[in-house]
Amino acid sequence: MIAQTANSTASEFPRINPDICIVNYYTNSGKLGLHQDKDESESSLTKGLPFISISIGDTAEFMFGNTRDKDQATKINLESGDVLILGGESRLLFHGISHVKTNTAPSWLKEETGIRPGRINLTFRQY
Repeated sequence: MIAQTANSTASEFPRINPDICIVNYYTNSGKLGLHQDKDESESSLTKGLPFISISIGDTAEFMFGNTRDKDQATKINLESGDVLILGGESRLLFHGISHVKTNTAPSWLKEETGIRPGRINLTFRQY
């Protein structure tokens, strides 16, 4: 059932061949205001090619919506290991990080890697 759902969901997104990886590190006081990512080629944006975001470390409160108004934004937690995909109609949603939640990284991750407090985000895109 999970594989069936994954295949169904994957077929709804245009195929992407990422050629860009952006790495952001957020300290425990880190945040990023609501913004749109529009640096890719006009062709990629017109096609609604998705970007793929992978979270590592402490949990971050992710906000998204149709405006820059953070009070109207939907907020969800992105935990270590979570993958977020914004593509198609959602590709140009305003999005950002309101705050990082201290000491929420998995204990095994801290023990095995010595990762510093905060959050690492890997974002893959196709120019």
